[in-house]
Amino acid sequence: MATHAITAGDGTLHGRFSRDLPPALTVDSGDTVVLSTLDALWSLESPHEDGSPHRAYEPRRDGVDDGHALTGPIAVRGAEPGMTLEVELVSLRTGPWGWTFAARRATPLTERLGVSGRPALLRWELDRDSGLARDQFAHEVPLRPFLGVIGLAPAEPGLHPTWPPRREGGNIDCRELVAGSRLLLPIAAEGALLSVGDGHAAQGDGEVSGTAVECAMERVELVVRLHERLALETMQAETPVGTLTLGVHEDLDEAAHIALDAMVGLISEREGLSRSQALALASVVVDLRVTQIVNAGVRGVHALLPTGALRRARGEEK
Repeated sequence: MATHAITAGDGTLHGRFSRDLPPALTVDSGDTVVLSTLDALWSLESPHEDGSPHRAYEPRRDGVDDGHALTGPIAVRGAEPGMTLEVELVSLRTGPWGWTFAARRATPLTERLGVSGRPALLRWELDRDSGLARDQFAHEVPLRPFLGVIGLAPAEPGLHPTWPPRREGGNIDCRELVAGSRLLLPIAAEGALLSVGDGHAAQGDGEVSGTAVECAMERVELVVRLHERLALETMQAETPVGTLTLGVHEDLDEAAHIALDAMVGLISEREGLSRSQALALASVVVDLRVTQIVNAGVRGVHALLPTGALRRARGEEK
């Protein structure tokens, strides 16, 4: 298996998903890709506390580079609609700084919380050696880096915004997709066309201000694998904390239903149970968590089956 390297820059950066974008790289199933990313705002320096413009990557194409700064697309030979792409996240190293905005624009949430018109900015120093992020007020939080955006091109032609997550992934913002995770994405377009970006150094479930500790990724190592006979209805992942099924929808209840439907199916298949029996078991061991509530009106929920939460008594193995 080969190892490929691409750097965030001319010919690899874009701000839309599209099956029509030419791939920056073409790989085979099982290959390793080492890459870098910019932060979501294409920044070359941290945003300024006074709100004045900060340096960002240029040039950017109108209508193509107006979303998250994504590195890719990466085409996988042999990938066809109906198959599944596995993205194994081997390692993630952040850049040296990050930022978090709140109340940057008026939304129903900021109105409800009484913070509209009062924006705030946290500027973070990311100490990769100690594993800590420190803001200008001397708060410290542990680094737990992940990519907010991991997604494939949709089936429909044209340019699609990066902000809403979709069945094929995208702006998932799931804090559990750290190094050691394997994300499974349904393929909708020939070649799969994987793009990644929106580095986060740390985030809580929900991403309630609309931003995490936003950062560039200095180095991302991932492995792509094609599963030709696996067809998924929604995203799934194996992570250090357990198995996830992910649902996205404009309605939070429907997003929860999608995630739970996939989890019930997974438990039913793994344990040889009826769906009703699997639902009963899920009620005991599965956690439903709000992934994010802020992405262009599309909410996310993930169902988590924690590692070790479900096991069989000795002598009762299947």
